[in-house]
Amino acid sequence: MDFLDVKTDFAFKKVFGSEQSKAILIDFLNAVIDFGDTGITDLTIVDPYQVPLLKGMKDSYVDVKAVLSDHRKIIIEMQVLSVEGFEKRVLYNAAKLYSTQLKKSEKYSTLEPIIALTITDFEMFQEFDRVISYWNLREKESLIQYSGDIELIFIELPKFTKNEDELHSVTDKWIYFIKNAGELDFVPKTFSEPNLLDAFELANTAGLNEDELEVQFKRRDFIWLQKGSLEKAKKDGIQEGREKGEQEAKLSIAQNLLTQNIDPEIIAAGTGLSKELIISLRDQNTEQ
Repeated sequence: MDFLDVKTDFAFKKVFGSEQSKAILIDFLNAVIDFGDTGITDLTIVDPYQVPLLKGMKDSYVDVKAVLSDHRKIIIEMQVLSVEGFEKRVLYNAAKLYSTQLKKSEKYSTLEPIIALTITDFEMFQEFDRVISYWNLREKESLIQYSGDIELIFIELPKFTKNEDELHSVTDKWIYFIKNAGELDFVPKTFSEPNLLDAFELANTAGLNEDELEVQFKRRDFIWLQKGSLEKAKKDGIQEGREKGEQEAKLSIAQNLLTQNIDPEIIAAGTGLSKELIISLRDQNTEQ
C-alpha cells in the first residue's frame, strides 16, 4: 500500500477536513487536547475540502476549521516550513477568528472561546522537549488565568521520536500517523482503533482519483523544493560567510534563489533577511 504524506496541505485536509472526516477529527482532537472528562462528542467542519480549490495553493500550510458542539471554534493548522512571522500569524488568525464572531450590536458576552491547534514539521520551542504545549493568557508571576477564550496548542513533530513498538496511547498513534504515514507501506499492526484505520483509508492513494493524485504529487514536490532550497541556502550561507561578510553572503544567496522563482517569504526564512528586502531585490531584478 501507498499512503499520502499527511503533512502536505491536500492530504491533511482530505483526512481531517472532508465530509467523511467528522468522526476522525473528533477522535484526533480528543486524543491531543484535554477537554475534560467527557471530551467532545460532536462538531461541524467548516468549508470541507474540495480538490479544485486546492490546486492553486502556494502556501506551506493549510488549516481545517470546525465548530464544537459547545460552540467553541477551533482551527487546526499544519505548517511544514518555518517562515518569517509564522508565530505571529498563528496568534493573528486566532484573534481574528475570535473578534469576527461579534456582529453589529451584539454584546461581548456572546463571544465563544477559540482554540488554535498548530502542528509543525519543525521545532518551535527550543526551551523544552515536550511534543505538545499549551498556551493562554495568564498573570506573569502568579500564573492566574486571565481568560481561557483564546488557547494556542502546538504539536512539534520533530520532537516525537517514538517508533511503532513504543506507541502505548491513542495520542501517540495519532501523532505517529501524521508524522510517518507518507513513509509507510502498511498499517501498523498495533493500530486497531476504528477512526485511525479510517484515517489510513482516506490517506490510501489507491482510493484517489486522477485529479487528487495530481494535486498531491504537485504539492509534495512544492514542499520538498522549498525545504531543499532552505537547506541549501543555509549551507551556502555558512560557506560563503567564511569567505565574505555575512550580509554580503546572504544577499548573494537571496539573489540566486530569486532566479529560481523561490517565494520571498521562503527566502527570508532561509537567509534571515527581511521579506521586504527580498521583494525589493526581486523588483530590482525585474527592472533590469
